[in-house]
Amino acid sequence: MPPAVHGCRLRKGRLSESGRIYLLTAVTYQRRPAFSDWRLGRLLVDQLRSAEEASMVTSLAWVVMPDHLHWLAQLHRGSLAELMGRIKSRSSRAVNLARGGQGRLWQRGYYDRALRKDEDLKDAARYIVNNPLRAGLARRVGDYPLWDAIWV
Repeated sequence: MPPAVHGCRLRKGRLSESGRIYLLTAVTYQRRPAFSDWRLGRLLVDQLRSAEEASMVTSLAWVVMPDHLHWLAQLHRGSLAELMGRIKSRSSRAVNLARGGQGRLWQRGYYDRALRKDEDLKDAARYIVNNPLRAGLARRVGDYPLWDAIWV
């Protein structure tokens, strides 16, 4: 069974709440390391910032790993499905254009976890930005080029 099937099932019957903070994860198609080239990762970052400029979200923390994205964001406008559809389609277009090719960039679906008001957002942000360290991609957070957090 393809890994994306479970992600799609998670979407059924879910509501998006404006003002709620979510931990979002999207995985590249077949976990291909599309963002091993940091320049392609910056194209995804451009789309995160574009969604923020469109007042859809406030980004609290994010990291672009070679084969996935973790994003801690507060939703303001639209649904999570609209937000993630926008991010994934626009980043796919930009990456395909940069590579001079075409094809799928992302697996179908995405994962989300709504954070409760009493949860420590800084702990969630630390988890996100420490991903490259746990994966052995950097020795210090500052050595990895594709992350950001509002607390830094």
